[in-house]
Amino acid sequence: MKKGFLYKNSLTLVFFLLFLLSLAGQFYTGWKEYNEELEKDKFSPVSISQYISSGHFISATFENWESEFLQMALFVILTRTLRQEGSSESKKLEGEEEVDKEPDPNKENAPWPVHKGGIILAVYKNSLSIVLLLLYLLSFVMHIYGSLRDFNFGQVRAGKPAETFSEYIFGTRFWFESFQNWQSEFLSIFSIILLSIYFRQKGSSQSKPVDAADSETGE
Repeated sequence: MKKGFLYKNSLTLVFFLLFLLSLAGQFYTGWKEYNEELEKDKFSPVSISQYISSGHFISATFENWESEFLQMALFVILTRTLRQEGSSESKKLEGEEEVDKEPDPNKENAPWPVHKGGIILAVYKNSLSIVLLLLYLLSFVMHIYGSLRDFNFGQVRAGKPAETFSEYIFGTRFWFESFQNWQSEFLSIFSIILLSIYFRQKGSSQSKPVDAADSETGE
């Protein structure tokens, strides 16, 4: 029986819906918290439309996106060459796998860059890493922008001078925000790599078969 759109895209749709719900929850609670801070400092509260462009919201949002895209980019890149015996997240210890083979330009239904060849194919072969790194860099820049705006507005409320970009980037506040998120992302990757050696989840593509030996690497 032919599968419908929802079935064929259910994993993406569910996670996108969870993302939207979480973003909405973050926005609403962040807006309320921000206005409480402003009222304590004898400043007028901001509207929803004003909050969406505030440094408080921009910094908090892209601070998290930055760490997620960095984690995914490094995971995609490092799993090309590094191995972990017994992990379902690792390629096998020896031998060439399907993902290591050069693309066949004559393969039916292959993406158009494969048929095109040349520089286009060279870029396409690394396009996942490239896109993830670009998304990381964009999030990193937006995090700096939002964090600096939020910090300087806090300085204004406290009657203190604002900082320049160079002063702020060499300070500790921005890097504290980044490192606290980076370490949690690296811990989550470390955990799934290690735990998938010994534990199983029947039916999940992220787990080895339930009857696979602990030493068996990959799927």
